[in-house]
Amino acid sequence: TSFPTAAYLPCYYIIKNLAFSWRLPFSVRVLLEAALRNCDEFLVKKSDVENILNWKETQKKSVEVPFRPARVILQDFTGVPAVVDFAAMRDAVKKLGGDPEKINPVCPADLVIDHSIQVDFNRKQVTAHVHNEILSWKECGCWPLVEIQGHRDGLHMSDSLQKNQDLEFERNRERFEFLKWGSQAFKKMRIIPPGSGIVHQVNLEYLARVVFEQDGLYYPDSLVGTDSHTTMIDGLGVLGWGVGGIEAEAVMLGQPISMVLPEVIGYRMVGIPDKLITSTDIVLTVTKHLRQVGVVGKFVEFFGEGVAQLSIADRATIANMCPEYGATAAFFPVDNVSIKYLEQTGRDADKLEYIEKYLKKVGMFRDYQYVKSAYVSLQVVEMDLTTVVPCCSGPKRPQDKVAVTDMKKDFEACLGAKQGFKGFGVAPEKHSNCVNFAYNGTEFSLTHGSVVIAAITSCTNTSNPSVMLGAGLLAKKAVEAGLSVKPYIKTSLSPGSGVVTYYLKESGVMFYLAQLGFEVVGYGCMTCIGNSGPLPEPVVEAITKVGDLVVTGVLSGNRNFEGRVHPNTRANYLASPPLVIAYAIAGTVCIDFEKEPLAVNASGKEIFLRDIWPTREEIQDVEREFVIPAMFKEVYEKIEKGNERWSNLKASSDKLYSWDPNSTYIKSPPFFDGLTRELLPPRSIMNAHVLLNLGDSVTTDHISPAGNIARNSSAARYLSKRGLSPRDFNSYGSRRGNDAVMARGTFANIRLFNKFVGKQGPQTLHLPSGEMMDVFDAAEKYQQDGVPLLVLAGKEYGSGSSRDWAAKGPFLLGIKAVLAESYERIHRSNLVGMGIIPLEYLPGETAETLGLTGRERFNIIIPELLVPRMKVTIQLDTEKTFQACMRFDTDVELTYFRHGGILNYMIRKMIQQ
Repeated sequence: TSFPTAAYLPCYYIIKNLAFSWRLPFSVRVLLEAALRNCDEFLVKKSDVENILNWKETQKKSVEVPFRPARVILQDFTGVPAVVDFAAMRDAVKKLGGDPEKINPVCPADLVIDHSIQVDFNRKQVTAHVHNEILSWKECGCWPLVEIQGHRDGLHMSDSLQKNQDLEFERNRERFEFLKWGSQAFKKMRIIPPGSGIVHQVNLEYLARVVFEQDGLYYPDSLVGTDSHTTMIDGLGVLGWGVGGIEAEAVMLGQPISMVLPEVIGYRMVGIPDKLITSTDIVLTVTKHLRQVGVVGKFVEFFGEGVAQLSIADRATIANMCPEYGATAAFFPVDNVSIKYLEQTGRDADKLEYIEKYLKKVGMFRDYQYVKSAYVSLQVVEMDLTTVVPCCSGPKRPQDKVAVTDMKKDFEACLGAKQGFKGFGVAPEKHSNCVNFAYNGTEFSLTHGSVVIAAITSCTNTSNPSVMLGAGLLAKKAVEAGLSVKPYIKTSLSPGSGVVTYYLKESGVMFYLAQLGFEVVGYGCMTCIGNSGPLPEPVVEAITKVGDLVVTGVLSGNRNFEGRVHPNTRANYLASPPLVIAYAIAGTVCIDFEKEPLAVNASGKEIFLRDIWPTREEIQDVEREFVIPAMFKEVYEKIEKGNERWSNLKASSDKLYSWDPNSTYIKSPPFFDGLTRELLPPRSIMNAHVLLNLGDSVTTDHISPAGNIARNSSAARYLSKRGLSPRDFNSYGSRRGNDAVMARGTFANIRLFNKFVGKQGPQTLHLPSGEMMDVFDAAEKYQQDGVPLLVLAGKEYGSGSSRDWAAKGPFLLGIKAVLAESYERIHRSNLVGMGIIPLEYLPGETAETLGLTGRERFNIIIPELLVPRMKVTIQLDTEKTFQACMRFDTDVELTYFRHGGILNYMIRKMIQQ
C-alpha cells in the first residue's frame, strides 16, 4: 500500500493480520507492534511477540516482555544527571580500555529545560505611556523576555519575567553550558532551551510525532520519560510513561525496557459534564476513583461515548495525573479529535494524512462511539461525567478530593485531627489564632486557612485552553466587579508554553489576570515542583514566629505533598485555574462559596463566585476565535534556537568532558570507582544497621527534595565551605549534577517523619552512639565504621516523582537494601538500577507484626542462585528470623543487580562489544 503523500512505497507491520490481535486493548497493540518490529531473537524474541499476542492469558501471570520505545524525553533536573552519567561512563570505558564514544544514545532523546526557573519575583511592574495606543505583545517585539499588557491608559510592562529569567541564567549558567556540551558531544540528543515551556506541554504541542517515519518505515510514536507525568502524552494516543533516570539512560543506549506485561483496566466514560465543570474537576474525581479501584502497575485505557465529548487537552489533563492514581499508563487511542488537535497545533498537513491512514491500516484508530470487543475481556470500571462536581484535592495528597462545597468544613476538621494526611494536630484552643502584621505600610491579618500562595502553574492545567481562558474571563469579571487580591499573597502565572501567553494576550484577558497579580513570571514548572520562591518576610514571621499557623497554598498543579510547594505552607490544595483565582480573592480556603461572598467591593456590594464564573459557551467562543494553528507555528518554529542568552553560551567540542574540580554544580560521580571488567558474585548483607525507620507514603520528595537548600543543612554547610553565600545555594534540583550536594540532601526534607526522632525533620538516631544528628552525618559515621545500612518503611515507599536521585542518594549513603510493605513502580525500578535491594514484607506481615523496632542489626542472606521475586531469609541480632520477598521482578533486573546496577552492566556490555 502506498500513501498518496509519500514519494515512495512505505513499509509497516500490519499487526491486525496476526491472529486475535483485534481483541487486544489498543495500548497493548503498541507493545505488540514494537516487539514485532524489533524482533531479532536476541534482545526481542519470537516468544515475546507470542506472549504479547496471547495477552488475554498472560496478563495475570507476571510474564516478562521487552519494550523498545521510539524515543526518550527528559527535563533538566533529571537530564543533567543523565548527561553527567554518560560523561562519567565515557571516562570509565576509556579507563577499562574501551572506546568511550560507544557511550552514545542510539534512541532519539529530547531534553526540555523547564525545572530551573523560580518565582523569585512576582507582581512587579513598570509603566510606560505610549500615546494612549493599544499595543499587542507581538508589536512590542519583547516576548518572551519582557511581558506586555496593553490598554488605553498606557503600557504596563512586567519586569518579573525578565528578572526571574535573568536570575535563572545567573544561577544555572554552568549547568546550561554543560547541557549544551552534551547536545554536541552525544548524537541524537536535542535540547529545548530554557524559556520554552514545560516538557510535557511542549511534548504535546510540538515534539509528539504520533506516527514515526524513518527511512520509509512507519511505526507508532512511543516513549519513556524521566518525569512521572510523561503519561500526559497518552491523552494524544502516544503510549508513554515515566521511568527512572537510570533506566532511561539504558534505553537511550539501546537497551529495551524489561517490563511485566501489564493488566489493562478499561475505564468507560459516559454522560456529559455539567456546564460549570472543568477538566480539573474531572481529573481529581478520576484520581480518587482509580485510587479506590487499585490500578498500581496497570495500564488504564479510556473508552465510551463520554470520551468523545472530551478535547485532547481534557484527555491530556486526565492522562497527566496518571501517577497520582497509581497506574503505569492512561491511554486514549487516537481518533478524529486527535487528528483535529494535530491540525490545530500547526502540524504539517501531509503528515496528518499519513498518520490517519497508517493508524487505520494497522487497526490503531479509535471510534469512541463504538465499543469493540477489545474490552470484553477487561475489568471495566465506569464514570458518569454528570456526577462530577467542582472540587479541589488536599491538604497533603492529590488523591484526597474535597468538593468545593465541603472545603470549609473539611479544612476545619483537618485542623484539629491527628497529625496525618488529613490532620495537623492543632490544639482546639489555638484554632482561632489570628496574627496581625504590616506589609507595605498596610495592616493585614492571617489565620489558619489563609491563602499565602496562589499559583496558576503546571502542565496539568496550563496546557488546557478551556481552563486558562476560563481563568482569564473570571479575572476580567472580577476586576470589572471591583475585586482584588491582597498584595501579600504570592500570586503567579507560569504557562507551559508561549502559545498560552499568545492566546491570553490576543483574547484580551491577560491584562485582567495581571491586575489580580497573575502575571507571567516564567515558562516552567515553578510552584508545582517547589520552585515557589520566598514569601515576604513579614508573612513568614507571622506564620512561624508568632502564630504557628496552618496557612495554605492553592495551585493548579498535580502534587501537593508536605514540604513540596513551600516550607511554610503546611496545607496545599490542587484546584483548577479559575478556582485558584477565586481562593486568592477570598484570601482563605475557609469559605463556602455558595453561602458566602468572595468579597465586598468598594460600593459595598457582595460579590459571589457565581456572579463572575464564566459559562462554558463563553469560554468556547473565545477559544474558537483565538486558539489557532498560526500561534503554534509562530511559537515553535523558533523554539530550538532559544533566546540570545542561550545562543551566546559557549560549550567545548571535546568528546570527553573536562571536569572542573572547583565546580559546585557539575562533578564526576563516584558510581564507577573501582569498576572491574570481571563480574563479582553478590554477597549477603551482614550486621546492617537501620538508618531510618519510616512510615507509609514516603515520597521521593522526602527522600531527595528538589526545593531550596535550608541554611542549616549538611548541603548548606558543604556549599558554605566552598565560598557560596545562601543567595547562591540555588535548589537541590539544580544541584543534581553534583553528587556531594545530593548525598547531603538525601532525606533532607523538613517534613520527613522518622520514628527514631518522633517528629518531623531531617534527622535520625546514630544507634551506636545514641546521638541525634542530620541523616547524612549519621550515614557518614556508619560508612567510616564499615557498617552497611538499611531503611525500614511502610506502604507506597517512593511514591511521587520519578526521581533517580532518590535511589542514587541512598546508594551514596551506604544503604544496601530497603524493607517496605509496598513500592511505587518507578522508584522500585530506580533502586534496582542502583543495585539496592528492594525487599518487601510477606503478605500480612509488617514491622509492627514482626515486632521490629529498627534498633536491631540485620543479616540479609543472599543465595548464589537467584530467581525473580524469591524469598530471602533475614536474621536479627535478637535471634529472630523471618523472610521477605526480594522484589527483583524479572531476570533482567537480577542481571542488573549482579552487575551492581544497570549502568555498570551497560559499561561492561559496551566493552565486550
